[in-house]
Amino acid sequence: MVLGDKFGSYLGVNLGFGFGVTMGVHIAGKISGAHMNAAVTFTNCALGRLPWKKFPVYVLGQFLGSFLAAATTYGLFYTAIFNYSGGELTVTGPVATANIFATYLPDHMTLWRGFLDEVLLTGLLQLCLFAITDKGNNPAQQGTQAVVIGLLVVIIGVSLGMNSGYAINPSRDLPPRFFTFIAGWGVQVFRWDHLLGLRWLHHPTGAPDIGEPHGV
Repeated sequence: MVLGDKFGSYLGVNLGFGFGVTMGVHIAGKISGAHMNAAVTFTNCALGRLPWKKFPVYVLGQFLGSFLAAATTYGLFYTAIFNYSGGELTVTGPVATANIFATYLPDHMTLWRGFLDEVLLTGLLQLCLFAITDKGNNPAQQGTQAVVIGLLVVIIGVSLGMNSGYAINPSRDLPPRFFTFIAGWGVQVFRWDHLLGLRWLHHPTGAPDIGEPHGV
């Protein structure tokens, strides 16, 4: 979608994201519970559903996988990115491409509105994840959880994701942001409103960690 309407749509991006999560659950569900989200992992540790000693191991794996995924995407679409941007790797502007890899607020959003948006969406994600898997509630049927969780991500994205890009996951946003910093987009990937600093990180990393426990 970033590279022009003829290459995709907002719905297509959300479907790809959701079904990607579905495949991740199928691959790692029986191994680790398919922990692909640092905020979800944090909440499960805080509630005693997962030992804290696993937290750094899981998050390290999530961050490494996300970083490598960003590098793979960059390699596959390298020529398309440079053709679209005219050879300039920018974070903002009419041919910005950094938002292929991480989330950035649109002009109509402020930092704190984006922060609250992420708190709400990540809390909603965690609430629904517990509902889907809670045997004492009305869980998804055995074997369908992966599809239902993928649909949950699609629903959040298409209905509520336009304000902030719905990071809802520090592991999804921060490692690709570091990759773009290394790959040539520069320090602007850590800036908000063109002010040097790390204030923007409060949105994609801090907000989900607050939102997940609130969803519980």
